Amino acid sequence: MSKKKKRAKNHLTNEVTKGIFSVLEKEPRKSFNYKQIAAQLQLSTPEERNLLIKRLGQLTQKKRIEETSRGKYKAIFVPTTYVGTVDMNSQGNAYIGTEELDDDIFVSYPNLNRAFHGDTVEVQLFQKRRQSRPEGKITRIVKRRKTSFVGVVDTYKSFAFVRPTDSRMYTDIFVSLKDLSGAKEHEKVIVELVSWPEDADSPFGRVVEVLGIPGEHDTEIHSILAEYGLPLAFPPEVEADANNLDTRIREEEVEKRRDFRDVLTFTIDPKDAKDFDDALSFRRLEGGDIEVGIHIADVSHYVQPGTLLEEEAYNRATSVYLVDRVVPMLPEILSNNACSLRPREDKYTFSAVFVLDQHAKVKNQWFGRTAIHSDERFAYEEAQHIIETGKGEIPDSVSIREGAYTVQEEIVDAITTLDKLAKIMRKKRMDYGAISFDKVEVKFNLDEDNEPIGVFFKESKDANKLIEEFMLLANRKVAEFIGKQQPEKTFIYRIHDRPDEDKLMALNGIVKRFGHNLDFRSEKALSQSLNQLLEDVKGRKEQNLVDTLAIRSMSKAVYSTDNIGHYGLAFKYYTHFTSPIRRYPDVMVHRLLDHYLSGGKTPAAGPYQEQAKHSSERENLAANAERDSVKYMQIKFMEDHRDKEFDGVISGVTEWGIYVEIVENKCEGMIRIRDLKDDYYTFDERQYALVGERKGQVYQLGDEVRVMVKHTDLIKRHLDFTLIGKR
Repeated sequence: MSKKKKRAKNHLTNEVTKGIFSVLEKEPRKSFNYKQIAAQLQLSTPEERNLLIKRLGQLTQKKRIEETSRGKYKAIFVPTTYVGTVDMNSQGNAYIGTEELDDDIFVSYPNLNRAFHGDTVEVQLFQKRRQSRPEGKITRIVKRRKTSFVGVVDTYKSFAFVRPTDSRMYTDIFVSLKDLSGAKEHEKVIVELVSWPEDADSPFGRVVEVLGIPGEHDTEIHSILAEYGLPLAFPPEVEADANNLDTRIREEEVEKRRDFRDVLTFTIDPKDAKDFDDALSFRRLEGGDIEVGIHIADVSHYVQPGTLLEEEAYNRATSVYLVDRVVPMLPEILSNNACSLRPREDKYTFSAVFVLDQHAKVKNQWFGRTAIHSDERFAYEEAQHIIETGKGEIPDSVSIREGAYTVQEEIVDAITTLDKLAKIMRKKRMDYGAISFDKVEVKFNLDEDNEPIGVFFKESKDANKLIEEFMLLANRKVAEFIGKQQPEKTFIYRIHDRPDEDKLMALNGIVKRFGHNLDFRSEKALSQSLNQLLEDVKGRKEQNLVDTLAIRSMSKAVYSTDNIGHYGLAFKYYTHFTSPIRRYPDVMVHRLLDHYLSGGKTPAAGPYQEQAKHSSERENLAANAERDSVKYMQIKFMEDHRDKEFDGVISGVTEWGIYVEIVENKCEGMIRIRDLKDDYYTFDERQYALVGERKGQVYQLGDEVRVMVKHTDLIKRHLDFTLIGKR
């Protein structure tokens, strides 16, 4: 046989083999004879059919396919294994998210193999039925997300159990009396997992910390931190390391920096802020241009690699903002003193300095280490008053000082001019496709015992947006400065991927009920219609629902050395440079920027990517803890409003009930399906609705209802409503 004929025969054999697998794997539960396979592959000549019969026999012998009955063949299913993260629900089942598959893998309770929420696991896929979701079983726990859990102690005669408060934790933890560490019946504790013997129904653990009496304020706040593995206090050795730092401002160090101490400089922050990590300087130049300095606390001057302080900052990676306190990334001597840009004190800073024309166009830029002297400290309310009036008289009603006072004219000029520039920059961003998320933030007025005495909503006004725009400018320009250099340099970017189109389509289906619509014709049209939607719902009953659903449709912003741009801000390059007191990635950015400004070569990206991933994970934990603390305070607030009726909007629908958000205070609670006595309701996943089988009553996402508080549970952080009726 010639080489040409041999190649042709081999090619035909390969094509027939591929064809056999394509037919059998397309319908893995079905058996086919050779005629059916030949018909699907369009094999019509005797030579092709004989080759098919031959290959079927060979593949059966090699156990690559199976002969189910004489002359009938079927695919042999080889289980596919993936590694992913466990996402438990309160029913005891799990979904495993993997990078390789678009859909999560469903794992029922019997197939969990002792895995917990957040664990990294190996999961084996079952044979998939046509058009069904992937399903599998966990074969191995690769890594536990955590081994400590918060729970309540139940003591018996010769042993105890700790009942975890997290509804996703499906098992109690057995604790011997000697391992209780003094914990008493019904106290809240942190229990550490020790082992889970093969023949035991429950894992074994030991109590490592007693948190206190369930329901008490400090107990519950400490519990929230412990649930996410977030620290409450600094270890003594870290405090000592911080206290031993030389925090004096030395002239020999200032001489190495660009000196801005004689330039008008001020800070604008929340009125209750204790750390001021950014300041603005303002100077008018000849010809009408304006020099604006964005000065950021030089944390990397004090926090050096290889120190205990550095290790603790990296492990924490972020400050945590709970409803009643801040758990800082850095000890107080740094966060509130040495690195805080307090008024009338010299400070070391790392700065981005820009020359802008009257149209907010950047004509020149400079980055480097500086020294500043802040002339004034303003609260947002004070700066807002200056913007609105154009005058420097600050009334007692907004003053954070002792009574009314007057601001010098040059500061009024600086703030009003910066406000005009910020508005131009913001408009440019929006025109370019940025999305404006001004979601309402729920805040509480607390008394001296941390009891909630009122709810208010934090609103972003011009003064807030002024600071936001100049921080965005610094972050973007620093990222551009490094990101555009060739050859490519290792750097930490803040990236934000495009939104999930399926989620946006679902969002559109919901907002249509309120008379809104999204435009999918182009990316720019979509972002513009999203902005219009967010603007249109402001002040309306559906605002918080729409804001929340819109945010959920977006991807999560994360840190990475691989720059893909920031979709939400419409920036090709973006980083975090402006808050190193409270974010570890900003410290990394300062170090890398200084390294490159000094002519340093690019380091390997691998270690930085690991640090970026760690920082993203810690940020996510902190955000969850912050949400839980707000939820806790909402429930505490609603305990005193049991006899009052509220207007609400259905904010979520599940197979076990509907979630309702109260319009006037944004508190969210649940109406359980079993408490709807007027009919038998089933969950319609397509409509996001509960539907009554007999009367046809529908409770759908976005519907207005009237509710009353039925039950509050501070320990499980759960609020139950009684449904009074539709509005």
